[in-house]
Amino acid sequence: MTIVKIENVRVLDPINKSDSVKTIFIENGQLVAESQNVTETIDGQGKWLMPTMVDLCARLREPGQQQHGTLKSEGRAARENGILHVFTPPDSQPIVQDNGALIHGLVEKAMLDGGIYLEVIGAQTQGLKGNQPANMAALKKGGCTAVSNASAAFADDDVVLRTMEYAAGLGMTIVFYAEEPQIAKDGCVHQGFIASRQGLPMIPALAETIAIAKYLLMIEATGVRAHFGLLSCGASVELIKIAKDKGLNVTCDVAMHQLHLTEQLIDGFNSLAHVRPPLRSENDKQLLRQGLKEGVIDTICTHHEPLSSSAKLAPFAETLPGITAFDTYVPLGIQLINEGLFEPLEWVDKVTVSAAKVSNMLERWKTESGWVLIDPQLEWVVAKDTILSQGKNTPLLGQTLIGKTERVFVV
Repeated sequence: MTIVKIENVRVLDPINKSDSVKTIFIENGQLVAESQNVTETIDGQGKWLMPTMVDLCARLREPGQQQHGTLKSEGRAARENGILHVFTPPDSQPIVQDNGALIHGLVEKAMLDGGIYLEVIGAQTQGLKGNQPANMAALKKGGCTAVSNASAAFADDDVVLRTMEYAAGLGMTIVFYAEEPQIAKDGCVHQGFIASRQGLPMIPALAETIAIAKYLLMIEATGVRAHFGLLSCGASVELIKIAKDKGLNVTCDVAMHQLHLTEQLIDGFNSLAHVRPPLRSENDKQLLRQGLKEGVIDTICTHHEPLSSSAKLAPFAETLPGITAFDTYVPLGIQLINEGLFEPLEWVDKVTVSAAKVSNMLERWKTESGWVLIDPQLEWVVAKDTILSQGKNTPLLGQTLIGKTERVFVV
């Protein structure tokens, strides 16, 4: 039995909506009453204590793509950065997420190897081929609460409608990463001046907004609960706002990098800035921030996609998209606070309670979550040896960030 005493720490508690400096005691990842049996005392002066975070979109690369990352490497990176619950899309290689029985094994392995609660989003169609609905009843039995076709295309809109009706009947959520393939085609960057100057194939904002508008009409017709992940365009925020105002059961998130980085980074064919959906304009970035502040966007995810160094070495359009994001998640959140977008407690709510509510696991999260000790003023340089993730693929390499997770207290 180990009880840790943290003196004079700023406790940011989104459940009780409290923000105060006090001395607290932690045992097995839970706050406990004052005790004399303290095994360790920490000076919390100037530090923050917050609950462990919930991430709605991260690819951990196992099974099938262990050259980029494993449940062990990425689970550890998530946990040591304060993220304990991680949702992963169903597009691993091979795709096991259309089989309810295999999902249980993944969840167990993630806890055993990486020490995290892995939440698997099931496949919306069989093999993500977009032709037939997956066996959602079996997926639900296997522990899935949501399904998605990830970034794979649907054969036609009839398939989308049928999967929506199926999911609605089972009370499951459908997660959309909205992109209209006929418009996106083989694009890899935002449609704008920089892309056209470099001759790179482009993905217009319309690829996202047309898909969202179409799915919203179907959601209204079927009554299914839906979540839109990884919004990248300002116009998408407006569409979601109208849907919410109409009373549709929809939620959405944005990746942390879309709140900080823009298409400017692709100048010079910097493949570390190749991500999908692509980094967009400064105006989009500001509108996404505004949507988050106003509550139209419910939560922030990492969109963590670790890649081996060779995956970024080809010509830009041929490189794999993705940014390693667990290690920069907390400092980029603190940057939003330092830039005046949020008060500390508002940011904490966005990455804990709000994310847990969106994923229908608030009560479970309350019992399973631990606490994270953060130094909000620690300066550190993003480098290959300071990134815990196996993937070192971030355009932030070499930059100095402020804020870092210092300790994580979990069961």
